Order: sequence, then structure tokens, then C-alpha cells
Amino acid sequence: MDDYDPQPGEHIGDNIRRLRGKALTRQELAEKAEVSIDLLKLLENHIRNSTSLTTLRKLAAALDCDVSDIVGKRSGLPNATGETAGVMAIRRALSPVDDYAGTAGEHPPVQIGDARRTVTYAWGSYWAGRYEKLAQVLPAGIADLRATQHAAQGADVAVASELYARILWATACTLVHLGHTDTAWTAIRDAHAAARLGNDPLLEATLRGSIGWQLLVQGRTDESRAVVLNAAKDVEPVGDVPAAHLAVYGSLLLQAATASGREQKVSLAMDLADEAQSVATRLPGDTRDYEVNFGPSQVAMQRTDILVSSELYPEALAAAKLMPLAGTGLETVSQARHLLDRAAALTRMGRYDDAYQLVATAEKVGGEQWARHQSLFRSVVAELLDNDRTNGLRELASRIGVRG
Repeated sequence: MDDYDPQPGEHIGDNIRRLRGKALTRQELAEKAEVSIDLLKLLENHIRNSTSLTTLRKLAAALDCDVSDIVGKRSGLPNATGETAGVMAIRRALSPVDDYAGTAGEHPPVQIGDARRTVTYAWGSYWAGRYEKLAQVLPAGIADLRATQHAAQGADVAVASELYARILWATACTLVHLGHTDTAWTAIRDAHAAARLGNDPLLEATLRGSIGWQLLVQGRTDESRAVVLNAAKDVEPVGDVPAAHLAVYGSLLLQAATASGREQKVSLAMDLADEAQSVATRLPGDTRDYEVNFGPSQVAMQRTDILVSSELYPEALAAAKLMPLAGTGLETVSQARHLLDRAAALTRMGRYDDAYQLVATAEKVGGEQWARHQSLFRSVVAELLDNDRTNGLRELASRIGVRG
């Protein structure tokens, strides 16, 4: 499936029909995926262009594909200029052939201080949802920091390896949001390998958590939970530890809770969220260590997300009311995602006007670039279009490439 790159605006029903082809009839797909045949008819006949994330995962499993292949999420960044920017440039940077071409060592390293600033800038762009800026920064950053790691000696080896791990990690996260999960997997595995050459067990554990997140995106929920719980076990706090240690551990527990929620194991998910909450109470508030957001706000956000993915919409809205200070402890894109979860719940409950207000706010908070690359955002907007044709909603749908 890696060579198919659907364009924004494609209809989910068209993708489902193409993916099942002649191998499965509509009835056979419905039975294999354990979904309603009536829902498949609505999707394939363009009467609906959205469904729940749970149903999408069932269809993806039955069709032996990624959810992104169904919803048309995979995308490039056409506004990135030149051969040294964009998704293809990132791919090339992640798969160098210097050792085969006899040019190894020709790329000049950068100073550790410059490498650190590159990593900081990349992560700042990521948290702001500026994917086109990342498309310009990452290809050169990967090459520069790889050269720096190779040239490092003595005590600089560990530092350079950790910085290289962090730029690869930012790359992996960016690629996930663009729907390029296979390339993202390569990046995160390389990031973890680089982190193991460093001296920071919390960074290594956090990267294992990111591996778990990618497994979750791929629908491998049981493996995701196993990976993050194993990482959590290795860094479980004993006695008094720094806040960063608590944040890493609590975040891993919360990721395990999310994976359990995706499996519809709601009771286990909430038990793990309760454990994460008990860790959060030991912190002075919301934190961001190791590019991990953790604290009371993050726990409230993930509780809401778990309940939305489990199709428990009234419970999700009740959980959202526990968000401290309206989510101001979250990163910008996390605030937008929380608004989106609430909008999804309202949409599924038929409260379309309220849902539209939250979707519009989410776009303003997260930015148009972020919105265009969020499957749930596009799904909710498409579902709203089925019930509301106001000018504002149609204009929003047009901006993010959703076709009514």
C-alpha cells in the first residue's frame, strides 16, 4: 500500500471500494470487519463521508491496510520549495548512501551548540503545527546531526547521539501526522538506536514510548500497550525523584491507558489513567520534559480521548469538564486536539451547532496546516457537512480539503 498517495478531498467510500476491489463484496467486508452493511452502503454511495475511529480501524484490519489509506490522510507538502525540502527530501535524508557511494565523511559536522539549536527549533515548529517549516528544516538537520554524531569523540559522543536521536524523533512524529507511517517507523527506530548510545535512560524510555505511539497509530494496540508498559517498568520511580522522571513515567502510563481505550478495554484504560493521575498529583502542575506533556491537563485530555474512541460520548463530555483552566497547560496543538475530541462527541450526539463552534475554534488554535493533516478533524467536518451546509462550514471544509 506504500505507493498509493491519495489526494485531499477524496471520499472515504471511494477508498473503501478501491481497497476491497474484487477480493471482497460489500457484504463480505461488512462481515469480516464486523460493521454494519448499511454503514458501508452510506459510505460507498457518498451519503456519508465519516465514521468513528473504531470502525475505521476495523475496516483497515479487514482490508489489510492502514487507516490513513482509507481516510486519505497521507500527503506531501507541496508548498515546501526546492529539492532539499519536503517529504521526499526527508526520505532521502533518512536513507543515506554515503557509505556505498564512497562519500562518507564529506558532509561537514556542526558544533554541538548549533546542533542543539536545530533540535530546539524543530521541536518548537512541531508543537506549533508548522509542518511546512519542518519540511525545510528536517532534511538538512538530519544530515548535519548525523555528521556531528559520526565526528564526535570522547564525552561528545553521548551528547551528539542524544541530539541526533531527538532530531530523528521530531522527524518521526512529523511523518506520522503526514500519514507516512512506514518512513516514520524507520525514523523512530533509528532515533532509539541513537539514544542508546547516549547516557540518558529517560530519553531512551521516552523514545520507546514514541515507538508505542506509532504502533497505536498503526492499529497495533496490544503491542503498543506492552511496549510502553515495559518502558514504564524500567523507569518506575523509587523514592524521591526529579519531576522530569515522574513526568516520563506518568506519560508512559497514560499512553498505555490510551492504547487500552483503543482496544475498547475501557475499565483497564481508566485504571491506568487513574495511576497516571496519582503520578500527576506529585508534580507542581503541567510539565514538558523530554518533549512529553504530562500533568493534570494531559490526564484530563486523554481520559476524554479514551471515552470518545470508545464511543462513550456523554461520558467524554463529562470528563472534559475536569480539564484544569480550560486546557491552558497543554501545548497549542494539544489544546486543539482536545477541542476536536469534544467536537466529535457533540457531533455523534447530534449537537451540530455546538460541534461546529468547537471545530472552528480548533482550527484557529491549531492552525490550518495542523487541521489539514488531522484525520479526526477531517472526519468530523465531513460528518457535520452531512447535517449542516452553512457557508462557514463549507468554507472551513474547503480550506482543509474536505469534499461535501
